[in-house]
Amino acid sequence: MAFSRSGYLCVVSGPSGCGKTTLCRAQAKLPGYVYSISCTTRAPRTGEVNGKDYHFLYEEEFLDRVKRKQFLEYAKVHENYYGTLKSTVMGHLEQGSNVLMDLDVQGADKIRRVRDKAIKEAYVDLFVMPPSLKELHRRLSGRGTEDEAIVALRMDNAREEIKHWLDYQYVMTSGRPSEDRETFRAILEAESHRSQRLYLESDSRKA
Repeated sequence: MAFSRSGYLCVVSGPSGCGKTTLCRAQAKLPGYVYSISCTTRAPRTGEVNGKDYHFLYEEEFLDRVKRKQFLEYAKVHENYYGTLKSTVMGHLEQGSNVLMDLDVQGADKIRRVRDKAIKEAYVDLFVMPPSLKELHRRLSGRGTEDEAIVALRMDNAREEIKHWLDYQYVMTSGRPSEDRETFRAILEAESHRSQRLYLESDSRKA
């Protein structure tokens, strides 16, 4: 018998430098997946495009959207604000797409606490663990986009974020990029076959 499937919201967390954004963007190139672009008050890095990498907002505009309750979640990380617009996520889920988001542990926790039934039913999360702190530092330093003080701050935050891995439904350790993509896709494929996300044409859940 043929099944139809509802979309899900997959939140991916992990220390900066673990490749979570790269994983989400690569998967979003496949049919049925979309990458949710976050808003941020930080300045664009070299090569980043507004509306493609992030929605870059001035802090005043960001906080105004907070007051108007336009964010599904938001947090201040590394001295800048980051947030996810409700309209973006809900629009994709209603169309049956799988929404991929890379969020810090604060953002993931806030979405877990959202009372909206549609979000709760759609929610799944994954933590990407670095292979080691030494390798993580190498990756961050190798970017060449941040000075050592910022790298040190990100390493301190990484040590705290790693403590939250047990809060997540899935965990994977970052290794070779090709292996990471394969593991990530396998997890998402498994999630697509959960019975809670499937329905027959006559299934009342479709309504």
